[in-house]
Amino acid sequence: MSADFAAKLTNPHLLIGLLVALAVFATLYTIIMPLFERTDLNKRMKAVSTERDMIRTRERARLNAETSRGNLKSKHNQSASRIVERFNLRQALVDDKTQDRLKAAGLRSQNALNIFLAARFVLPFIFLGLATIWIFVLGNLQNKPFAMRFLAAIVASYIGFYLPNVYISNRVQKRQHSIRRAWPDALDLMLICVESGMSMEAAMRRVADEMATQSPELAEEMVLTTAELSFLQDRRTAYENLGNRTQLETVKSVCQALIQAERYGTPIGQALRVLAQEGRDERMNAAEKKAAALPPKLTVPMILFFLPVLIAVILGPAGIRVADRF
Repeated sequence: MSADFAAKLTNPHLLIGLLVALAVFATLYTIIMPLFERTDLNKRMKAVSTERDMIRTRERARLNAETSRGNLKSKHNQSASRIVERFNLRQALVDDKTQDRLKAAGLRSQNALNIFLAARFVLPFIFLGLATIWIFVLGNLQNKPFAMRFLAAIVASYIGFYLPNVYISNRVQKRQHSIRRAWPDALDLMLICVESGMSMEAAMRRVADEMATQSPELAEEMVLTTAELSFLQDRRTAYENLGNRTQLETVKSVCQALIQAERYGTPIGQALRVLAQEGRDERMNAAEKKAAALPPKLTVPMILFFLPVLIAVILGPAGIRVADRF
């Protein structure tokens, strides 16, 4: 019975059918998801608008020397929280870089940290169990020695351990790409607002409203920074938090210029103008670099897909005539 089940699972036709179905699903997902992006944007902006109340509550709790941990615990994922507390995963896996990476990925809550730590703890055992079943129960890799099969199971466990890091890194890269692309335009809008006499909080809020459709991630960070500027005692902390959350040098340079303007009272219009021009130049250089790298990348697809078709079109009629002649 198990042999028949294993034979069905390892059937090449079944595997090819599953891969084709997966490719079709991925294609449809890629085409359909942008149609629902605007509704998701409204939900995200509504969620970010509540950050003001959260910061106010946190600051009042800090001033009163009270902790809100007991109140927040009921909102967290209880399973992940129990796993983290039982095995003391914060002390073993968490450092400053971990929290900064989660913030750069847009995951700022304690619940996200608990889920991330629980995933890093649970996924290695899941992958190890699946690899053990696939190798030793279903009888795959039988022609390999036992040491190689055991090593393959251990490698699957390591993949499960680092898979959450790969997910966070991918999310950080997408988020940074969106912010980096829209940052020069946001600086131009901020410069216009500041030179027209608006305060920094009002300017950031207006920029967030204008940039919401182009870059929801940047609009989210702007709204959060506006809330921090309104309720934190030190405005420098709000600017530093913006740079730490984005992990982009261009954003950090602008934050440093704003901190110096707040400290020394210097005008920030010229600094914003220069930084906006630098951002546009950097964006243009990145586009030119991608354009320069395009011909080498197209060489292999052209050889594999275009050249055989071109040869068939050119030599096909001649081959048909030769076949008819002989």
